[in-house]
Amino acid sequence: MKTNLNILLTVFLVVFFFNCKNNKETPAETSTTTVVSTTDEKQGQAFIEDDGSTPNILQIAIGSKDHTTLVAAVQAAELENALVNAGPLMVFAPTNDAFAALPAGTVENLLKPENKATLSNILLNHVTPGNYSKDFLKKFKKLGQANNQSVNVEVIEDDVFIGGAKIIASIPAGNGIIHVVDKVILPEN
Repeated sequence: MKTNLNILLTVFLVVFFFNCKNNKETPAETSTTTVVSTTDEKQGQAFIEDDGSTPNILQIAIGSKDHTTLVAAVQAAELENALVNAGPLMVFAPTNDAFAALPAGTVENLLKPENKATLSNILLNHVTPGNYSKDFLKKFKKLGQANNQSVNVEVIEDDVFIGGAKIIASIPAGNGIIHVVDKVILPEN
């Protein structure tokens, strides 16, 4: 029995070392992989595909037919990564109709590259830290926004208004909550 075990162990070691020796690459056989990065390539968390987790705020907005203008604005301002961070975040998301209610040409003008800073300021006026339900927001008088400004919170009957925009729906997200609003919340500055 001991002899058979020794023979088996010897065979195993010979095979193991033989395979290890034959699997070594010579310098001529070494392959390399070149990674090319372009400045046009989108980078950051917003561009990682993940079908396994709860959708984040950006993913939900991208999937909404009522928020195509908001998504275009977020992309023009290059704020995608801000909307996918761990949060929690509350985003007051104006509908396409809310953007359409702005004076003619406003959205088109804001989407121009030279107006990126103004567009970013407007969009950040729709974001605040936290994950509060519509009912919980009734306890607030003001909210501090991501652009370092604040907006008033008003309660009229059972409706909640943020900066004059009425919350018409709320959607939980993996990194916070989206409160759909019927108006664009323009910052004071």
